[in-house]
Amino acid sequence: MVDLKGQYEQIKEQVNSSVLDVINSTAFINGPEVHSFQKELEEYLDVKHVIPCANGTDALQIAMMGLGLEPGDEVITADFTFAATVEVIALLRLTPVLVDVEPDSFNIDPAAIKKAITPKTKAIVPVHLFGQSANMDEIMAIAKEHDLYVIEDNAQGIGANYKFTNGNVAKTGAIGHVASTSFFPSKNLGCYGDGGAIFTNDDELAHIIRGVVNHGMYKRYHHDVVGVNSRLDSIQAAVLRTKLPNLDTYNNTRRAAARKYNKAFEGIQNIITPQVKGNNCDTDSTTICDTCDCHVFHQYTLKITNGKRDELAQHLNDKGIPCGVYYPIPLHSQKAYVDDRYNEADFPITNQLVKEVISLPMHTELDDEQIDFITRTIIDFVNS
Repeated sequence: MVDLKGQYEQIKEQVNSSVLDVINSTAFINGPEVHSFQKELEEYLDVKHVIPCANGTDALQIAMMGLGLEPGDEVITADFTFAATVEVIALLRLTPVLVDVEPDSFNIDPAAIKKAITPKTKAIVPVHLFGQSANMDEIMAIAKEHDLYVIEDNAQGIGANYKFTNGNVAKTGAIGHVASTSFFPSKNLGCYGDGGAIFTNDDELAHIIRGVVNHGMYKRYHHDVVGVNSRLDSIQAAVLRTKLPNLDTYNNTRRAAARKYNKAFEGIQNIITPQVKGNNCDTDSTTICDTCDCHVFHQYTLKITNGKRDELAQHLNDKGIPCGVYYPIPLHSQKAYVDDRYNEADFPITNQLVKEVISLPMHTELDDEQIDFITRTIIDFVNS
């Protein structure tokens, strides 16, 4: 699914040199590499504050801790996403409120958000799923109307641009009140272990979060807030510093691969290719043009509409082609998050997607021969 070895070979000398520099310096925690990466990522995202931490799940939890949300406060998020998003809400004894998603973008449905708001609602967590920006125009307008926080889960969307209806453009993760991301190795910007970060333009919130990530300390042995131990180590920061200047190239390469996939599947019955649903795109939603930078294709995800998705997955495995089903069980059906408040009728899109979606290999080293083999194998199967 992800060719990390191939990507490493392209930057091997830089990575090896930077990692050895950290080892020789012995500044393994909060060393110069961490501070340099923080500043470089702030510049890339055009955001005032980047606070590195240990992983993406911590980043999301710490963002919520920084906002001062209290037990019982309701947080609205998408039903169709990875469990980490709802996991941290539950861990903080907040109340997760799961809502349905859009059928084409797979992102949280603003109409469903509106229906779910109650006097207890305090925040919305849009997930830029599979690398495509959620509808931040509508989400930010809803949040403003109801005085809610917006916490972007940008674990899959780093590098994506969002163009607002007024023409302004911002990177995902720099739009809401606060955002989180993951640097898990398979991400578009991934390290060689665990890593994450929190982003915000709010000076006061950034100050609180900097204490939270370090045991609640601003001065050694003075614990001013309840905190956690969550730090990005210097070796991972060194790897990320090497990769960051290549991120736009990596994302462009993924988009090019997605265009080739889409072209191969064009007109094939029972296959629906990813829809690019961004108002910064001048083409129709079935086309991925050179300027479609609202989607960075962390995953390339098809919908198989003939009821044979699982059979296709087995066929691909038999042919030695990796694939993934993200995500096979809705969060509202997961044992840990079952709640009598949920009605199956409220999740028609999610309940359909979990039966249809399948993700294909997507990474910076995909070549035409690989894409041709993958697409021919799938087309032969669906046509058989």
